[in-house]
Amino acid sequence: MRPAAALLPFSLMVMAIMTVPTLVLDEQGLPRYRHLQAELAELRESNEELVREIAALKREIDALRTDPTYVERIARDELGMVRDEELVLQFPRR
Repeated sequence: MRPAAALLPFSLMVMAIMTVPTLVLDEQGLPRYRHLQAELAELRESNEELVREIAALKREIDALRTDPTYVERIARDELGMVRDEELVLQFPRR
């Protein structure tokens, strides 16, 4: 084996040892990876919260479509509606 041919694998290994940490620790390397991992975790948590919110809204829609007592409670609480036979008493606020 010629000396230059034996030196080639060694020089490639030295170059790799010097280059890989530079690429990993570069601004686009490991710090960016960690930032993206944290962002991914936040997005997953946000998605889970949205899934829970969607499920609650679907339950509310179902109750509005099928449960007359729920509709009445919403009408009373949010719209201030009363039945015809009910008497409404209003007191002045102090």
